[in-house]
Amino acid sequence: MQDGFRVVAEGKDWVVVDKPAGLLTHPTRPDGTPTLWDGLRSLLAYEMAGGGRLSIITRLDRETSGLVLVALAPARARAFGLAMQRGGIGKEYQAIVRGWPEWEHMLLDGPIIRQGEVRESAVWLKRCVHPQGVAASTEVRVERRFELGGARFALVQARPRTGRTHQIRVHLAHAGHPLVGDKIYGGREEAYLEFIETGWTSKLEEELLLPRHALHACGLEFPVDGRLWRVDCGPAPDLVRFEGGGNPAGGLRSPAN
Repeated sequence: MQDGFRVVAEGKDWVVVDKPAGLLTHPTRPDGTPTLWDGLRSLLAYEMAGGGRLSIITRLDRETSGLVLVALAPARARAFGLAMQRGGIGKEYQAIVRGWPEWEHMLLDGPIIRQGEVRESAVWLKRCVHPQGVAASTEVRVERRFELGGARFALVQARPRTGRTHQIRVHLAHAGHPLVGDKIYGGREEAYLEFIETGWTSKLEEELLLPRHALHACGLEFPVDGRLWRVDCGPAPDLVRFEGGGNPAGGLRSPAN
């Protein structure tokens, strides 16, 4: 374990790490906030001293937990980049959403654009589904439905076929099933502005239920020198505790190997 993340799998010029929720991927300002980038540079100092170069291939939002693919050499970074362009890097997520979807399996297919470009938006970075947006599609499958405190929730598996900003969150919210804990897409977008101003409060906890959006990158598939690698990690502990509270069978399951 290093700065909250752990190495899950590794090769001669790549690693896959499990990033916890709350850890920034890259520095956003020079204020000393811990980041995955800084932790990786510390952990892999020997490799970097020997001519290696870090490239984070699959980036996650600060609140999203789970697997991140990292290249340790320029040639590997280029190979992963080309694979990404061809759709050759597969990503699998677990999410907890509000409500019970009426379907078991659905392709959520809607173009995504920054909301402020087409309508008024209180949050600059918020996205929405709109005909003027860029094509995006997400395959979603319901794993389990459960109730908690009289409210309905579902555990879903999401596989994005494209890589737009906030794609899974936008598509699920547009389908009427926003992620639990989502400050931007979970209902009132003002909740995000309140969080920025006041931090986490009892009011926000009552409204959002979780202090971060319930999204966890649990599976990765990627090619290395003609071989397709599959890496999985267990579910996020905080999502286990939330889902387990409404499921007598107990908690999220680890993804199948």
